[in-house]
Amino acid sequence: MADLCEPFFPDKTIYNGRPSDLTGRLDKEIRAYDRLDRLGIHYQRLDHSALPTIESCREVDILLQTEVCKNLFLCNAQRTDFYLLLLPGAKKFRTAVLSKQIGSARLTFAEPEFMEKFLDITPGSVSVMGLMNDKDHRVRLLIDREVLSQEYFACHPCINTSSLKFKTSDLLNKFLPAIDHDFTLVDLPYAPT
Repeated sequence: MADLCEPFFPDKTIYNGRPSDLTGRLDKEIRAYDRLDRLGIHYQRLDHSALPTIESCREVDILLQTEVCKNLFLCNAQRTDFYLLLLPGAKKFRTAVLSKQIGSARLTFAEPEFMEKFLDITPGSVSVMGLMNDKDHRVRLLIDREVLSQEYFACHPCINTSSLKFKTSDLLNKFLPAIDHDFTLVDLPYAPT
């Protein structure tokens, strides 16, 4: 596995905080660092090549010493209600189970244009950090109970060429209140093996 991941992680260095040189960084990524810094949230950062899926490379988990959770951008069949679901990387998304818990029928993955419109992120970069761009509160945050049981939380800073690690309590008590977003707790089962 390390051989497969090597091209994604040229130096494997874990940095504290934002990059010292922002050259080539996208505005949305810089805004994520600005927000975390303003809130006094200490975070570690790992830079890497683009990792388009949670399965792309598990070395981020190893290097950051925490599991990067899945971030799924969903909507109802009518495309009127939108959801961002955070769940452990090893859990499978079960439409029927989640739909019942949140009272919404026929959930599906939302199209990239909605992701960009509401969260200013693109496929492969879906992150809770994108909620800071959801000024009209179009996206409802759903968090699996198991994510909240972890001391640390890991996500992308609105771009999938870096990963961040910070305390889960900072996500709940600082970040979400600062962007005026609440969350709905869900409890999704592991799929049978």
